[in-house]
Amino acid sequence: MTEEIMTIRQMCDAFDVTPRTLRFYESKELLFPIRDGQKRLFTKRDRARLKLILRGKRFGFSLEEMRQLLDLYDLGDAQHTQLVKTVEIARKRLGDMVEQREAIDEAIDELTEQLKWAEDIIGSIHEAKNAAE
Repeated sequence: MTEEIMTIRQMCDAFDVTPRTLRFYESKELLFPIRDGQKRLFTKRDRARLKLILRGKRFGFSLEEMRQLLDLYDLGDAQHTQLVKTVEIARKRLGDMVEQREAIDEAIDELTEQLKWAEDIIGSIHEAKNAAE
């Protein structure tokens, strides 16, 4: 087997994914392995696509967004359209992530205040018990 082709096991090992994940991405038309009987053989292009899929997943891109972006690769415009669309989606996703972080920061601050309040009450109760004894 050449370095250009990888088995499903080699792909799983190289990208730390399960066979089920690869089959799922294939069913969603994100990957297009060569079929040799029951075997799936993945090309260099499949590896590049999987790398982008996993990166997009990490950033919270939907599978449909990933499929659309990957489909733009072959337009013959030196990936200009693909890059423009990627930047558009990434900017929106970054905005969403910043909003989520702000909401989480607010929740952390509020929970920290509530914990301090509760710990102060517990301390007061313990002091009152100790003084009564």
